[in-house]
Amino acid sequence: SVCQRGAEGACKCNGWKSQNPPPTPPRTDQQPNTVNLLEPCRSCSHTLGDHVTHLENVSEEEMNRLLGIVLDVEYLYTCVHKEEDADTKQVYFSLFKLLRKCILQMGKPVVEAQESPPFEKPSIEQGVNNFVQYKFSHLPSKERQTIVELAKMFLNQINYWQLETPSQRRQRAPADDAAGYKVNYTRWLCYCNVPQFCDSLPRYEMTQIFGRTLLGSVFTVMRKQLLEQARQEKDTLPPEKRTLILTHFPKFLSMLEEEVYSHSSPIWSEDFLVGSTGEQIPIHTVISAPPVARPLYYSTSPVSVDPSSCGTVSPARKTPSDPIHHDETKKLRIVGDIPMELINEVMATITDPTSMLGPETSLLSAHSARDEAARLEERRGVIEFHVIGNSLNQKPNKRILMWLVGLQNVFSHQLPRMPKEYITRLVFDPKHKTLSLIKDGRVIGGICFRMFPSQGFTEIVFCAVTSNEQVKGYGTHLMNHLKEYHIKHDILNFLTYADEYAIGYFKKQGFSKDIKVPKAKYLGYIKDYEGATLMGCELNPSIPYTEFSVIIKKQKEIIKKLIERKQAQIRKVYPGLSCFKEGVRQIPIESIPGIRETGWKPVGKGKELKDPDQLYSTLKTILQHVKSHQNAWPFMEPVKKTEAPGYYQVIRFPMDLKTMSERLKSRYYTTRKLFMADMQRIFTNCREYNPPESQYYKCANLLEKVFYTKIKEAGLIEK
Repeated sequence: SVCQRGAEGACKCNGWKSQNPPPTPPRTDQQPNTVNLLEPCRSCSHTLGDHVTHLENVSEEEMNRLLGIVLDVEYLYTCVHKEEDADTKQVYFSLFKLLRKCILQMGKPVVEAQESPPFEKPSIEQGVNNFVQYKFSHLPSKERQTIVELAKMFLNQINYWQLETPSQRRQRAPADDAAGYKVNYTRWLCYCNVPQFCDSLPRYEMTQIFGRTLLGSVFTVMRKQLLEQARQEKDTLPPEKRTLILTHFPKFLSMLEEEVYSHSSPIWSEDFLVGSTGEQIPIHTVISAPPVARPLYYSTSPVSVDPSSCGTVSPARKTPSDPIHHDETKKLRIVGDIPMELINEVMATITDPTSMLGPETSLLSAHSARDEAARLEERRGVIEFHVIGNSLNQKPNKRILMWLVGLQNVFSHQLPRMPKEYITRLVFDPKHKTLSLIKDGRVIGGICFRMFPSQGFTEIVFCAVTSNEQVKGYGTHLMNHLKEYHIKHDILNFLTYADEYAIGYFKKQGFSKDIKVPKAKYLGYIKDYEGATLMGCELNPSIPYTEFSVIIKKQKEIIKKLIERKQAQIRKVYPGLSCFKEGVRQIPIESIPGIRETGWKPVGKGKELKDPDQLYSTLKTILQHVKSHQNAWPFMEPVKKTEAPGYYQVIRFPMDLKTMSERLKSRYYTTRKLFMADMQRIFTNCREYNPPESQYYKCANLLEKVFYTKIKEAGLIEK
């Protein structure tokens, strides 16, 4: 109601003030007083009519919107005067000025607080969704639903969490990124907190517009307060919620904490592929007015899944921030990929016992993975895994010292050829750690290791499980836990010297004699054992190793079902072949009726280039690529007798890249097969003369892969 009197609003009165305001608010049971438009304003003396001329044609809906902003302005004005924190006060005042300006200009408020939401991808909600898929997609549907409930509960707590002010945070954690937190705090006030009591500002859920950065800055404090709140409320919790809150929730938060603060966690990647099921578990919270004291076990109202996105839409109203679409969370599709809809349909079949065909199998069938029994025991709490070590800086922990003694006994008993004093020295060496396997409070196995972060590898020193607990999958499960521990610490290579009895075990765990770590990285660091073989293992940070066998098993089941479906679609019975009765000895495979309909193609036939010049040019390009590769140096010229004594007694048909270049120049290679045979001879000769752990042997393996890649790219053999 700014006065409109005079040219271009010459009157500076910013709102009409009645000459005779009522002493008390009018009673609701009485008729409202009629307003006289000729009544003068006590501030500028112009009539009320001069204050409302610009509002004559404004709709009732728009008028109510403006009046709503007026109420918000008054509330913010009160907040500005009551607030003691300087940062918060500044935000309140900025929003106060913004809304006041909107009223004067009759516009809509647009908050400009460092960009517009969302501020980080993936969002907290998406990250928690990915976490549930990454860690729990293998669980049966009932147990997985429990995890989903915990995730919903956690997301609700975040959405109504009161962030500490930047000044409070500086006092508590002065070393943290103060500037970054202040920016996020301002955004949270503008888009999440203030809109809870100011309806005229757009309200967003904190979990949908913020990501890992903000979650990391509040998680530690939040986890501590949530668990404390759970302990205080335990007597008031309903029985069905008590186990969920007191038993499962702390474990859920601990596992999530590891992923929040791990630099290599895949759940925060925008390329995160949804779990092995191909579907994403809907976790979504509904915006509503925050209760005065929301209990910890607050649950969301039912939601309906929006199939076009990986979030969900509330039945009441769509959330202000758009859900992140499924297409944004998966990698680019490859030609030949199976449609996700079909995968979901098959998954529904293999996870539903009523839909499975054939006799019901036992929990641990003959086809179960080696670590299946150990995984079930861990889930039931029968066994535990702990990374422990001795320390010279901290006061000795009695339980850890007892476990270290137990580990020393297990290693000494299971590794009789290793001196006991040596085992004791390494187990209790503060530079070494041991992943210990605990059953009924006692140590039954472990893996002793030493990490070399600067060199990018870890040396495995001892690995053993006590004899009466073997053949239960504990060894495999131990190694899988060790792999996940190292992925979280950004070390992706294992090295170990394995004796003749351990080589088989390490091969099953993904170790090989082909060492990926450069020799200069480990030479002088790793302990050399006489009569043992050096083996290495490269870790993939995207693999959840403790659940790997479950995922592979599920994938095999999916493929089997897809094959059965395909067979049902194309099944056609042809009459048997009668030509053999008539004396025919053999026929071409492609002449068998129906063979091509199955997708069969002739194997091993590459495209032979008829044009000699084209063949020469193609082979020259391939040879040049091979010669310029960093692993080609041992094969550039013929082997000298002085450098390799007895070489020509062992190798009857020597070959090298220089000889091949000369043969190519003289047009010796009239077919691709001649060229490929000479190149293959280089690699075969090298592996025949040199031991597997030698540098030459490794160069041959790596160069062979490069060669066949180039041959396939040129179309000379089928991919």
